[in-house]
Amino acid sequence: MLRNLRFGRDRAELTTKAYAGGVALYLRWCGLTGREWMTAGRDLGLFMVWLKYTPAPRDGGVPVVQPGPGAVPVRGERRINRVLVAVRGLLSYAVSVGEASRSLLGQIYELADSRDLPAQAQGEDGGLFYRLRPVHSLREPEKQVDRAEDAELVAMFVACRNARDRLIVLLVGRVGLRRGQVAGLRRSDVHLLPDSRALGCDYPGSHVHVRRRENVNGAWSKSRHSWVAPLDFLVVGGFDLYYEERHRLLGEGGSDFLLVNLFGLRWVSRCRRRRSAS
Repeated sequence: MLRNLRFGRDRAELTTKAYAGGVALYLRWCGLTGREWMTAGRDLGLFMVWLKYTPAPRDGGVPVVQPGPGAVPVRGERRINRVLVAVRGLLSYAVSVGEASRSLLGQIYELADSRDLPAQAQGEDGGLFYRLRPVHSLREPEKQVDRAEDAELVAMFVACRNARDRLIVLLVGRVGLRRGQVAGLRRSDVHLLPDSRALGCDYPGSHVHVRRRENVNGAWSKSRHSWVAPLDFLVVGGFDLYYEERHRLLGEGGSDFLLVNLFGLRWVSRCRRRRSAS
């Protein structure tokens, strides 16, 4: 199933990894409870209880379900629903390749129509259509995203001790890049001129190209497609200060990665000199 998901349906690596984790939990539950994975779809309700109250095994011990008043769930509703998506994918694939009975689909899906969908999802024509709705799911609580406020970003910016760290705060907090995207930036990805057509780029203004590529430092962009993030004057100023600091310490050479540790080698050599002097 995972091979078909990754190569047959061209799903992303992280999606395949998430499915693998959910399938592993399902197979572990089947093994601990003595169930066959091809016929355990009718007992997914019990599997949901097991997911909610059974912690991961530690030190080789078998975890025990401890539900009841005062029991603290070890997995939230969102995590359980994601595991169920992977399990339904496994069982549906088993039916499609003839490894499980077709009656299994009736245990994990029910026939529903569009009347129970929100008005925004029913379409403009208002027609009635039928779909398969999962039988087992939990209602996820609506939580407000706890975004960093401007005062918190300013406090982090002031606490930084060098231009590189301040530029990281600007790229994450103001441009909206992920940490893997920031760590994977190359110097050629940054265009700070008002017009970069001389460099072969038709995008106007100052910007940075976010590309998904294999990096030796393990950085990875979650987005499968390359895109361009515009930069305002504050971020451009952060780049100027960082380039000045980098050129002062490394000169024209150095790594092709944009953000490097400018003080690591100096700190190591300083510590060595102190040790030899003592």
